Amino acid sequence: MLNWHLGCGKGRDKVPTLAILRHEEGVRLNPVPLVALFSDLGARGAEKVLCRAMEELAAHLREVMRHTDEGKAQLAARAARLLGKVAEQIGMATLARIAADVATTTEAGNHTAQAATMARLVRIGERSLSAVWDLRDMTC
Repeated sequence: MLNWHLGCGKGRDKVPTLAILRHEEGVRLNPVPLVALFSDLGARGAEKVLCRAMEELAAHLREVMRHTDEGKAQLAARAARLLGKVAEQIGMATLARIAADVATTTEAGNHTAQAATMARLVRIGERSLSAVWDLRDMTC
């Protein structure tokens, strides 16, 4: 995005400058799947499952990014869908929805939309992972 600064006085032209956009989007976790996990498996079992899920999310996010960079659309879409399934299971509905958007735009071959949704996936993915780690203060 360009901002135009108008000079004052005669003979001054418009000078384009680059605007720096910072997007801050909050991350919300649905506690219902987490509560069910802890209820069904107990604290120790739930933490193990959650740790594995977090590792899977991080791995799938890396796969989506790698396959996208390599131009492997089918593999990128598949990795995004897998990421979405894991995210849904542990209460990360927003991340799951964004992962589905990445898969859809990738499969459609819409490179502009794919780039936008990928940027959002990475941003929200990193924040979601951090939020769960902070929430549980876990070390796996």
